Amino acid sequence: MKKSIGAKTIGFPTPIFIVGSYDKSGKPDAMAVAWGGICCSKPPCVSIALREATYTYGNIIARKAFTISIPPDRFIKEADHFGMVSGRTEDKFSKTKLTPVKSGLVDAPYVEEFPLVMECSVIQTIKLGLHTLFIGEIKDIKADEAVLDKNGMPDIEKIRPIIFNPASHTYYGVGTYLGNAFSEGNKIK
Repeated sequence: MKKSIGAKTIGFPTPIFIVGSYDKSGKPDAMAVAWGGICCSKPPCVSIALREATYTYGNIIARKAFTISIPPDRFIKEADHFGMVSGRTEDKFSKTKLTPVKSGLVDAPYVEEFPLVMECSVIQTIKLGLHTLFIGEIKDIKADEAVLDKNGMPDIEKIRPIIFNPASHTYYGVGTYLGNAFSEGNKIK
């Protein structure tokens, strides 16, 4: 029998996205975001949910753009730091010694050292309560060649993204390969 634990923000897996934006003076900023994911196939879109109180919220509202850099597990300290302090009071790129790169497609920076990047233009915002959902059309995905598979697609085992556990506020890495999507189900007779 299942036990009720109440309405909570618990879902698995939860990604760690490093969301890049520029402030009103053009200073690059980045924020760790766990509330997000792919939300549409055509056009390709991703969503992120931010509180209005965050510095990044205002940056994205003003510029109508953001990037998502996927941090590999070896950058756990830097990724966590991006979620612990505000860009209002600290230059997070300088503090973490990571490199902001200006996107050629949208008005936002991404993290050079992280192997996978989504460049997004805001196409819709939805006020949900404490958070606002930003829906960004993915204009391009950039990947380091070292993390691509033989077909030129990103390989999760090479990227080694960080996964957040919202129930215990802990981080995890990628687990073991289990099977191929849209194939395993065919084994049910």
